[in-house]
Amino acid sequence: MHRNGNGKKAHPHPWEYTNFGHKESVSTATLINNMDEMEEELKCPVCGSFFREPIILPCSHNICLACARNILVQTPDAESPQSSRASGSGVSDYDYLDLDKMSLYSETDSGYGSYGGFVSAPTTPCQKSPNGVRVFPPSMPPPPQAQHHLLPHTGVLLPYTGVLPPVPRNSCLTCPQCHRSLTLDDRGLRGFPKNRVLEGVVDRYQQSKAAALKCQLCEKNPREATVMCEQCDVFYCDPCRLRCHPPRGPLAKHRLVPPAQGRISRRSSPRKISTCTEHELENLSMYCVQCKTPVCYQCLEDGKHSTHEVKALGAMWKLHKGQLSQALNVLSDRATEAKEFLVQLRNMVQHIQENGVEFEACLVAQCDALIEALNRRKAQLLSRVTKEHEHKLSVVRDQISHCTVKLRQTTGLMEYCVEVIKENDPSGFLQISDALIRRVHMTENQWGKGSLTPRMSSDFDLTLDSSPLLQTIHQLDFVQMKVPAAPILQLEECCTQSNSATLSWKQPPLSTIAVDGYILELDDGNGGQFREVYVGTETICTVDGLHFNSNYRARVKAYNSSGVGQYSKTLVMQTSEIAWFTFDSVSAHPDIILSNDNLTVTCNSYDDRVIMGNTGFSRGVHYWEMTIDRYDNHPDPAFGIARSDVIKDVMLGKDDKAWAMYVDNNRSWFMHNNSHTNRTDGGISKGATVGVLLDFSRGILLFLINDEQQGPVAFNTLEGTYYPAISLNRNVQVTLHSGLPIPDFYTPGESEPAGSVC
Repeated sequence: MHRNGNGKKAHPHPWEYTNFGHKESVSTATLINNMDEMEEELKCPVCGSFFREPIILPCSHNICLACARNILVQTPDAESPQSSRASGSGVSDYDYLDLDKMSLYSETDSGYGSYGGFVSAPTTPCQKSPNGVRVFPPSMPPPPQAQHHLLPHTGVLLPYTGVLPPVPRNSCLTCPQCHRSLTLDDRGLRGFPKNRVLEGVVDRYQQSKAAALKCQLCEKNPREATVMCEQCDVFYCDPCRLRCHPPRGPLAKHRLVPPAQGRISRRSSPRKISTCTEHELENLSMYCVQCKTPVCYQCLEDGKHSTHEVKALGAMWKLHKGQLSQALNVLSDRATEAKEFLVQLRNMVQHIQENGVEFEACLVAQCDALIEALNRRKAQLLSRVTKEHEHKLSVVRDQISHCTVKLRQTTGLMEYCVEVIKENDPSGFLQISDALIRRVHMTENQWGKGSLTPRMSSDFDLTLDSSPLLQTIHQLDFVQMKVPAAPILQLEECCTQSNSATLSWKQPPLSTIAVDGYILELDDGNGGQFREVYVGTETICTVDGLHFNSNYRARVKAYNSSGVGQYSKTLVMQTSEIAWFTFDSVSAHPDIILSNDNLTVTCNSYDDRVIMGNTGFSRGVHYWEMTIDRYDNHPDPAFGIARSDVIKDVMLGKDDKAWAMYVDNNRSWFMHNNSHTNRTDGGISKGATVGVLLDFSRGILLFLINDEQQGPVAFNTLEGTYYPAISLNRNVQVTLHSGLPIPDFYTPGESEPAGSVC
């Protein structure tokens, strides 16, 4: 195992070698399997087929020798670049930036042209190679008698390469991959080094793809070879190996390997020694670091590389192999990450499909629910129309019936009156005429105003207002809104001070969901249920009035129009164990005078005035003292506790909102609701100290004078919230001392403190 650049453990890669300090654990089969994925690296960018006699261009790209001749373009002699930069050596990567300016790009198609001449030179029609790269045909057409041959395994015809015609003068070559152009020197294409490594890789790859090897000793119908003897250099099938190569005698020392491995070893064992392109009789033995190319001793003697840094070829070979291996390690990590990413994407495809089906079902269900609700509303509206219809018919029918009866009565009366008028007996007529006249008038009055007016309109005064619903339906769309993520409590900004807690929070850094506000919750400081203490848009809140010496749990959640999000993590905050407080100048009587940061108090009135502390207590045990700074004319100051609404212009304890002890220079009394109890000897003077002890665990209040308990327990069964309080006049001045430890004689929780008198 080793660690990559990120410090992670990585597995050994198949390209690591032991002679460079790396591990060599690659089998031939593994190498062949890895070669299956690099076929595109082994194909020429011009012909699209496997490289044949590849040469290396100065831009580090490769091209077949025949393809390089195919894309050569001759430039005019007058416009030939006067440059000594040849195709094979001494050119840095940056030299080709200028040569790029001579490349022409086709604007009539999506490919690119490889013309290497000047802009003024005539362009040559281009054609597309099998892999999509546009190349130019030879600038000089081959003679009719030129022969062609078929490139193995590709089906591509290439010009006959047995005898290549000479390269024209001032020929230019443009790399089909990076479009860099250069002018060839007198050596022509011979100035480019051959890539024997790539040629060997192509051969091994093609051999690995070829049919199974056959036995070389079978007479008829050769069987498939199973082994190869590296010493005999012969492929054997199993029968021929047992017959012709028995594992005994001198043959026992021969090494038998699988056929594929044997073929590769046969190919690689007679390694060719590279020769210099400048001096073909010299072997390459050194490496120019500045030019980044192998050189021979003759190159060094000629002075071309005399000022350059030169190192041994073998050492640089090992160094670069090691660097390549390390670079491949990093690349392998990227490939592994890419594979994991592809797995993640494929899982996303599955999840998208599942979520799509689920979302479609949810959408159909929501629309069906809307349709069902509309149908229910439709039924309700139809019911109202039916009721209105029946009501109108009932009213009209009743009016028809009533009018019919009245009309019948009126018609009968009219007919009777007509018959009476026909009588000729005056006395008989006058006997009934008055009564008939009254009846006629009464009947006429019954047909008074409104009696012949319909009580109900035939029109239905119901108009369905569907425009809001139609508008809502038209606006029905998907809303990219989710409930907010859980906020993050910023611990560095959360703190407690005395009995107050300040909490700060924020949304997660990558969250893009809109937030309308936050809800902050605290428990009761005793492990009870949470309760809301703040609702709003702020991200910081201070909660006052908490219990001292209590552990509060706090949490916060966000909300928007889609709903309420999850809670944040719960934060536990402890309030102060000791209650520090001062006198409250806001709620004090106007006659009160404060100094010493609201710790010293007196009064400018001869009447008693009340002042309270700025902190209320409802839990725990608390003790504070007051020192008598001035005591003139034997006044009666009162010390104790009070509710927030205590009366402030009378002695403390006169009303039912205060519990106090008032004292003079000789004795003291406890007072609550103007009731005096427990007279005790012992008074105060200048320099005396009065202590107040409030214990909520037992619900009691007691007093001390000069560190001695004054009388019995003053009050008990105390519950609620109380504030420290005193009342005094202009003859007294006291200074407050808060946050004091509990006196030694008192132990919280005992039935009765030591030294007390009941």
